[in-house]
Amino acid sequence: MKPRITVITVGVDDLDRSLRFYRDGLGLATEGIVGQQFEHGAVVFIQLGGGLRLALWPRKSIAHDTGLPASTPSPTEFTLGHNVASKEEVDAVMAQAVQAGARIVKAAHDTFWGGYSGYFQDPDGHLWEVVWNPQWTEIE
Repeated sequence: MKPRITVITVGVDDLDRSLRFYRDGLGLATEGIVGQQFEHGAVVFIQLGGGLRLALWPRKSIAHDTGLPASTPSPTEFTLGHNVASKEEVDAVMAQAVQAGARIVKAAHDTFWGGYSGYFQDPDGHLWEVVWNPQWTEIE
């Protein structure tokens, strides 16, 4: 298998609220909610770098599509990493997330490995790590 992840889909409880958080609060570009004409089809796609998309899809639609029962989400199952070019940019993104309605889980701080990072949760509890890694120089 070649690693070709093109969409990361996160389950949300309120699609309109999530759209406002990501589009209006964080400033991420999207066409908004599409697929509303289909039962269980309403979804938001957000274009990220390198051809990757973030999809916001109601948890009940994911359960319906997969045939799996809906379960209690756990914020520690995965994190979404947002790498930036400086410590100052980490602080700016964390502040923007708070303005958008995020909950800070761990304030930005110097890390044991020489970087700088902090964590916030979106309205559905998904964890985002905002991080500056001095070893990664190819940040857009």
